Amino acid sequence: MFSKLVTSAVALSLAATMAMAADGVRFNVIKDSMLKDAPKGEKAVSEVEKKYNEMINNDIEGVGYVLSDPHERINDGYATKYGGTNLDNLAFMSVTADEGLRTLLLKSPEIGGFSPFNLHAYKVKGDNTTYVGHVMPNTMMDIVGVKDAATRKEFAALFTPLDKLVDEKLGGKVEVTQYDKLTANPMMKFEMTFDRPEDLADFVDTFQEEYEAAFEDKKYIIAGYKNFRETYDDLEQDFDKYDAYFVYSLCHFTFSNGVFNLVDGQKGEARPDAGVFAPCSMYLYIEKGSNKMVVGMPKLENWIAVMNIKDKKMVDAIHTLDKEIVGIMEGLGAKSI
Repeated sequence: MFSKLVTSAVALSLAATMAMAADGVRFNVIKDSMLKDAPKGEKAVSEVEKKYNEMINNDIEGVGYVLSDPHERINDGYATKYGGTNLDNLAFMSVTADEGLRTLLLKSPEIGGFSPFNLHAYKVKGDNTTYVGHVMPNTMMDIVGVKDAATRKEFAALFTPLDKLVDEKLGGKVEVTQYDKLTANPMMKFEMTFDRPEDLADFVDTFQEEYEAAFEDKKYIIAGYKNFRETYDDLEQDFDKYDAYFVYSLCHFTFSNGVFNLVDGQKGEARPDAGVFAPCSMYLYIEKGSNKMVVGMPKLENWIAVMNIKDKKMVDAIHTLDKEIVGIMEGLGAKSI
């Protein structure tokens, strides 16, 4: 399942000296078993799934994180829509460290490409193991293009209490995957100029309606929405650099099923570990007084590089979606930059 798996401190230290190696994804690999007594009418869950849900719902706020859009047991949706699943659990939990992130977004708005990010969990049927993890923060920064050392250090520090919480609540062995290099252009970026109206809120509302309709018309799911301007207004914290700043989380259910899931009895490859990149975060912002909307999203092509995806069908599907998303945005009047 994993590519170039590194499991020891010695190996990690050696890998850090390799010119072409980078830490991609961190997983807690946890021994697990299914609970025997599920409440009547509910799906059977595993011991770790129960602990994971309790941690997400009760504990992450204590380490500075906020749950934006929970998507638990996506495997049940696959089983219903596609006739089966090889997964006991697949969970996308979109989280952000709101207060710690504010000053970083003011300096580097492209961090919205991983804000929220998925604290991912999955378990394959027949494997008494649950995996819980996320993309490594330095890889996130490499993808969105943040080079400032202080910003990168501060962003990475936000993950320390979260990783500690997962270690304490769920345990397991920490394993880190490695990859060679990213694609030359890991981001898709757009600009949209507009005649700025007196009431910018009306323009934003109209654009969002058109945006959501355009993606839904192409069978994408709006899996989440985070309005950072409203978040910091509610917290009574300065975010006045932006008249608008929001992030959409996008998911294409048929595509994700083709990557993460196998129908019961079906042969082939499934890569539920690649779910750390899902759903995809697209940030959109308008700086104060500006008549330009700036948009960015990590390309799905990053999945190929970081997760070492080799399956041709998956690779082709990833490239297809990247092109399709660019086409949707350009159809809305955005210009690729």
